[in-house]
Amino acid sequence: MNTTIRIKLSVMMFLEFFIWGAWFVTLGTFLGNNLKASGSETAAVFSTQSWGAIVAPFIIGLIADRYFNAEKILGFLHLAGAFLMYQMYQSTDIGLFYIYVLSYMVLYMPTLALVNSVAFNQMQDPEKEFANIRVWGTIGWILAGLVISFLFHWDSAEAVSNGLLKNTFLLAGIAALILGLLSFTLPATPPKVNDEKVKIADIIGLDALKLLKDKNFLIFFISSILICIPLAFYYQNAHPFLTAAGVENPTGKMAIGQISEALFLLFIPVFFARFGFKKTILVGMLAWAVRYVLFAYGNGGDLSFMLITGIALHGICYDFFFVSGQIYTNSKAGEKYKSAAQGLITLATYGIGMLIGFAVAGWITDNYKTVEGAVNWLIVWIIPAGIAFSVFLIFAFLFKDKSKLANEI
Repeated sequence: MNTTIRIKLSVMMFLEFFIWGAWFVTLGTFLGNNLKASGSETAAVFSTQSWGAIVAPFIIGLIADRYFNAEKILGFLHLAGAFLMYQMYQSTDIGLFYIYVLSYMVLYMPTLALVNSVAFNQMQDPEKEFANIRVWGTIGWILAGLVISFLFHWDSAEAVSNGLLKNTFLLAGIAALILGLLSFTLPATPPKVNDEKVKIADIIGLDALKLLKDKNFLIFFISSILICIPLAFYYQNAHPFLTAAGVENPTGKMAIGQISEALFLLFIPVFFARFGFKKTILVGMLAWAVRYVLFAYGNGGDLSFMLITGIALHGICYDFFFVSGQIYTNSKAGEKYKSAAQGLITLATYGIGMLIGFAVAGWITDNYKTVEGAVNWLIVWIIPAGIAFSVFLIFAFLFKDKSKLANEI
């Protein structure tokens, strides 16, 4: 891979995740303050991510992989996304906003696979080269949060009350426009030449359902869905909570979670080799419960360190469960069902699990408010802490696989 292509791919990854980080982190606060959305309405908006994840395989499997160059589809999707971002920026009605964000997510979620396809197509040794390109995506997400907090100050108490968080959609839209235009200059990534008839079962991974006959994999599968319920609480409520708690520069400080995520990826091989899959994933589950207890009893004043610690635990929460789970799934599926199994787990977590999670988080937020109408954050965080700990106990007692899977790293 020559230097020009490497730079283009790195910029592609940077913008791909800068776009997402520029608006999604602050979305909950924007909805509550700018559009006066209820908990259930906020949950519905966040659920568009799950609907996008469900639709994405069909766009990739039925269109991108068969008829058009990946970089061209990437360009068109981001240009359309830029237009929708501008509509979201102008929107003042929650109903209309929902239509725009749902349309956007249906277009954006497939691009996560498309950028990977474009990158992999240029690599001779993806195992060694991909991480150096993908890391720019994490940097993009982090920088988006830092820009919002420390450059524009859109998440300050005064700015939030003045409705300036809507500018995050304009920022994301400009980045989407740039990436849309850049995409047409990326290296050609032609569709796969395949005359076989596409099966819906292949696209959503139904062929991997036979893996559920394995009791241990079934326990892991169910646990993956259940742990997404507390995960949804974080996505939906963390930023509004930090803002309400009076934490300064909350968006920038939430970027600590992405820094943590990048760092803890390095520790997964060590944990797998020494402790095996079960203990590694249990640490991830327990971290969810601990982080929410820290949120429940911390505050934006003398106990603000508890909130920052909870944010920093994101690396353990995400990597030790989801990344470890992907490795475990890969090891159990075998060559024939690897793609199908990963598709099934993605559908179960970001599809089914997150849909349930956002609905529960919205219901809890609406039903646990003080007399003055403020959210009772203690209860809102204790409930997902309890759910995460319950999943921890279920997995600890029922999952019996003792293999370390060290060779799978």
